[in-house]
Amino acid sequence: MRVLGIDPGITRCGIGIIDADATRVTTLVHYEVARSEQTIATHFRLKTIADAIDHAIVTYTPEVVAIERVFAQDNLQSVTTTMQAMGAAMLCVGRAGLPLAVHTPSEVKAAITGSGTAGKAQVQNMVARILRLPKPPRPADAADALAIAICHAWRGTGLQGATADGNVNVSLSGGVSARTKLTPAQQQWAQALASTRRRGAVDPRVQRRR
Repeated sequence: MRVLGIDPGITRCGIGIIDADATRVTTLVHYEVARSEQTIATHFRLKTIADAIDHAIVTYTPEVVAIERVFAQDNLQSVTTTMQAMGAAMLCVGRAGLPLAVHTPSEVKAAITGSGTAGKAQVQNMVARILRLPKPPRPADAADALAIAICHAWRGTGLQGATADGNVNVSLSGGVSARTKLTPAQQQWAQALASTRRRGAVDPRVQRRR
């Protein structure tokens, strides 16, 4: 399954794309950092970020997009513009008609390193190891975007609207639900992840929502 990870930011927005197979082996496809000039108006900066995300979606055709959730910080201006960038990214995904997952920073850290409190350097080094790269991708925003993509490929949770209008969701107990017909790659990914989660589950279920 091909996953696009986005680390939202208005000055630097990380974009990372990976392929993941049913055994959780991940392969690097592409990464970049979309940048916008601080001297131009905010709406033009957001357009620059959105254009880069649109281009990545069209060029690399991901099947699902994962983005990191923004949390409040002491710097209100920083969190505001980051949330604006997150909104622009979500709009791009919606226009493309793709499933969208949102993951917290601690969830990403835990998926990559095993610890939800891991430092940035530790996460970036693990991204390099997981993708079999000689060194962590640079800038750091690109490595963070790849970490988000890996997190979703391995966990498969966090899909927005999964209970009502989502495309596919795999629950922690191994239940698979989908509103629309899945692509072969989505079906293989969902069934493999469900099989992993069903081990030891009392009442595993696989169903399709109508």
